[in-house]
Amino acid sequence: MDRYEGRGWLDWWANSSTLLGSAEVTVVITASDAEWNAEAQLISEDEDEREGFAFLCDLDPVFTLRFEDDSTIPVMVHRDSDNLIKLTQYVGPTHRPIDHQIDL
Repeated sequence: MDRYEGRGWLDWWANSSTLLGSAEVTVVITASDAEWNAEAQLISEDEDEREGFAFLCDLDPVFTLRFEDDSTIPVMVHRDSDNLIKLTQYVGPTHRPIDHQIDL
């Protein structure tokens, strides 16, 4: 079994040129012949940053996991708690419509 531990960023892109949010995380990825499992934890303790991350997750849980070498993989974020995040590989369409309304 292979294992990766390190830092990364969960980037949330509104479109191909607009990055709306990025959360720095520690990530642990384990792989076997059949699959891989990934868990991450937010590094920041700032409540506003955590709320912003939660808002983006609720809006659309598809993020780009960016590693220190700038390699990336699309992932789906599954929040178990404020501290533990499970990641699965996202294999859906690159562009997805998002419908969000703000009641004033």
